[in-house]
Amino acid sequence: MDVSGYKDNGIGSWNEVNLIYKAALKQVQTKMEVLNDEFQHVHRYNPIEHIKARIKTPESIVKKLKRGGYESTIENMVNYVNDIAGIRIICSFTSDIYRIAEMIREQKDLKILSVKDYITYPKASGYKSYHMLVSVPVYLSDRMVDAKVEIQIRTVAMDFWASLEHKMHYKFEGDAPEHIRNELVECAKMVADLDARMLAINEEISELGSEFD
Repeated sequence: MDVSGYKDNGIGSWNEVNLIYKAALKQVQTKMEVLNDEFQHVHRYNPIEHIKARIKTPESIVKKLKRGGYESTIENMVNYVNDIAGIRIICSFTSDIYRIAEMIREQKDLKILSVKDYITYPKASGYKSYHMLVSVPVYLSDRMVDAKVEIQIRTVAMDFWASLEHKMHYKFEGDAPEHIRNELVECAKMVADLDARMLAINEEISELGSEFD
């Protein structure tokens, strides 16, 4: 990988990038697991089904930089690639998405850099997810480094749909046949309807259950 020496924030090589972003991922993942455990303890309910964490590969980072017109340097990686470290939080219901987002906002050691609500405002393709870009302080032996982590929050159904869309883009390199794209848009509508109906059923179960407690 073609990278230049870069010493801003003490980051000077891909190995250091990998170390710092892995540490940031661990912090965010552990934090979410603790919050989920606390929610279970207080409310007897787990809003999080499971958590996926990953570090973007050097090859993917370089491709993203090239698409943006940037040279493949460590400086550009840190400044212009916001999803080097990514956490995906999968939950059961759309109401959980905003509940989890609010819990993240309440964390004093996380700085919210940006929010993209693709639940309220889906992409034209039908993609739905809630994205938060946060800054995490990583404490090393001799310094503190701020690292960006992208958090995606979505339901199980949204995640299933997004995985298929990702496969389509990878297979056809962004130029999928129109009938497949149209079919995915229709499936996105079905997913949205399913999520809404499942949420309504869950809320009714909760209301009826409280009457018999």
